[in-house]
Amino acid sequence: MRTLVVVRHSKAEQSGTPDFERHLAERGHGDAADAGRWLATQGIGPDAALVSSSVRTVETWTDIAEAAGWDLEADFDRGLYSAGPETALDLVRLTPPETTTLVVVGHNPTMASLAQMLDDGEGDPEVAGRMNEDGFPTSAVAVFAFDGEWADLDMGTATLVAFHVGRG
Repeated sequence: MRTLVVVRHSKAEQSGTPDFERHLAERGHGDAADAGRWLATQGIGPDAALVSSSVRTVETWTDIAEAAGWDLEADFDRGLYSAGPETALDLVRLTPPETTTLVVVGHNPTMASLAQMLDDGEGDPEVAGRMNEDGFPTSAVAVFAFDGEWADLDMGTATLVAFHVGRG
């Protein structure tokens, strides 16, 4: 069984810097840390992380990993910054077969669409209801179980097992 964690970056500053270079707002750092603590309580310990190389996603990853107690070097991918859900899924499919738990940190609407399209509807209806009702706001975390090879991950092939929105 494999675990895929889909994360939307935390709240970013709304300043005049180019979008790719926006930093997390103070609230965003706290929310990312809250998400990391929650992931640790869920027993999530990733083997790999795929993170958009924008400033706010790198900072989100750093805060999550620190709060969760993970010592893992992420793969920072510029392509994930502008990827649509199909391209993001293609990047996930490239995950080495020995990886059992992968964290992906990216942007909306891609992360929300990816989470929706992966869900096979077999998970806890309450968890799915929360994800659908809450949407996929900043610091949203969806945890999926998948029984298969990463290369075979496709629409409707993963079970949503947990959902959380970090608010620190």
